[in-house]
Amino acid sequence: MSEVLTFNDVSVVRGRKDLLKDVSWQVNEGERWIVLGPNGAGKSTLMNIASTRLHPTRGTAGILGETLGRVDVFELRPLIGLSSALVANSIPGNETALNVVLTAAYGMTGRWREKYEKLDERRAFGLLHDWGMSTFMNQQFFKLSEGERKRVLIARALMTDPELLILDEPAAGLDLAGRESLVAKLGELASDEYAPALVLVTHHLEEIPEGFTHILMLREGQVVAAGDIDSTLTEENLKATYSMQLTLRREGGRFSAFARS
Repeated sequence: MSEVLTFNDVSVVRGRKDLLKDVSWQVNEGERWIVLGPNGAGKSTLMNIASTRLHPTRGTAGILGETLGRVDVFELRPLIGLSSALVANSIPGNETALNVVLTAAYGMTGRWREKYEKLDERRAFGLLHDWGMSTFMNQQFFKLSEGERKRVLIARALMTDPELLILDEPAAGLDLAGRESLVAKLGELASDEYAPALVLVTHHLEEIPEGFTHILMLREGQVVAAGDIDSTLTEENLKATYSMQLTLRREGGRFSAFARS
């Protein structure tokens, strides 16, 4: 099984603050990882490194067989699908949903004068269809609902047929129905043996789809626990992650937690 991410003692320092401290983590081909932790735990910083948007201050970050800092990141980025607020904020609001997906083929966030092949246009439309957004293909991105934008961004992240798919809080800001619909769809993606290695970032256990195999738990930039989800997602590790006594529940493949009285 080939390694997709290999982080060894990775730290990110800004001023006197450690955003990440000595993080070691490995993601292998075919694995589906959850990255869980409270606000300020370092989740997005970690994803910025995994998506080649940030270099560590210390330590080494191996991405798809290359070492960050020793490779042209523009060669790696087409192999990494990223859906995040950072990507969403870089897209011109008046761009159509189809163009939001299509422009990922050239690593662009807005359509300019570049020309696309019919094959690219068909793939972009097919991905929108897969994520229930084909009827919105000509709708401007800023006019879409939050849930609709999330689905377009995931379709965009899949446009280049990546080897690694990073979803940074894909259910953030959604209402209950929107969240459950998206989580179900992500569960289908996780169960697809041909899907790339997946990393999904969340604050909430309820947003963990079925089919995810591993979990990394962070607090204050450090690893609390990492491993297969069945043995690692425990009440003891939740307490260490959130500094609170929590009761963990699992029904089928879904999780929830609440504070102990």
